[in-house]
Amino acid sequence: MIRLSIPRARAGVFAAALACALPACAQAWPVKPVRWIVPFSAGGVADIPARVIGQRLSETIGQQVVIENRPGAGGTLGTEAVARAPGDGYTWLVVSNTNAINAALYVKLPYDPARDFTAVMHIASTPNVLVVHPSFPARNVAELIQVARKRPKQIFYASSGNGSSQHLFAAMFESMAKVDMEHVPFKGSGPAIAALLGGEVSMSFTGMSAVLPSIKAGRLRALGVTTPKRNPAMPDVPAIGETVPGYDATLWLGLLAPASTPRDLVGRMNGEIGRVLRVPEIRRTLEEAGNTIVAGTPEEFARLYASELVKWAQAVKSVGAKID
Repeated sequence: MIRLSIPRARAGVFAAALACALPACAQAWPVKPVRWIVPFSAGGVADIPARVIGQRLSETIGQQVVIENRPGAGGTLGTEAVARAPGDGYTWLVVSNTNAINAALYVKLPYDPARDFTAVMHIASTPNVLVVHPSFPARNVAELIQVARKRPKQIFYASSGNGSSQHLFAAMFESMAKVDMEHVPFKGSGPAIAALLGGEVSMSFTGMSAVLPSIKAGRLRALGVTTPKRNPAMPDVPAIGETVPGYDATLWLGLLAPASTPRDLVGRMNGEIGRVLRVPEIRRTLEEAGNTIVAGTPEEFARLYASELVKWAQAVKSVGAKID
């Protein structure tokens, strides 16, 4: 008989490794820092809530949650990094509508948006805000439409990149309001907002949390929110749909994991985030920035994500947008 001899000093290491090869690994997780990859620039609508949640999550799980910004190519660079990462519970992807849009926008992606990920949580939903520079001669959506029709292709709007949610939200507005404006893509929300604040462009359909301080300070003027109803954080700002019937472009924020991530680790992360989102000060911080907290189950987010892939495929087709 051949016996496997393991020195006592190494027996514990072997046992621990064997345990982590089994579902029981979730009981030991995490034993090192956890990465949340945000495939967009710092200061954007996905980045800000991720940092608010990540800071408290670091305290609850006993390991640092590192928010890693990997912007570029409309969010596909950071998304690819997570698709190729091991499903060991240490790499997660913060996502928004942009990830669903990219599935239809890009002719060829280095990952499969449906098969390479598993849903973890629909964290929150929020409107984007149609904001203009204070010098722009419109104080509401109706006046904006009038100005745009008189000056076709002379109004420049910023977005966080070609095919981003900001781009598509604006393109939908152009189509439904029957106006023709010029798109100026930037490498992320931060640079786009900076250009708007500096007067380089006239307007943008950007995330509420990223521009709310500038709106309150009078550095930007809010004309409308992209959701069907007004948002409690800015109750005096009308929904765009009040002027353009049927307009609805709700931004959502969620978390995905590599497809190989064990279900028990997915459930553990879902539960930990859920506990963080029940902390009153965290809820207040997120809601004051315009977020509506959802905190659903992995299964609920999987259904939403699948439906969003279909919805934005139709939207991309309708505006004829494609990126090679």
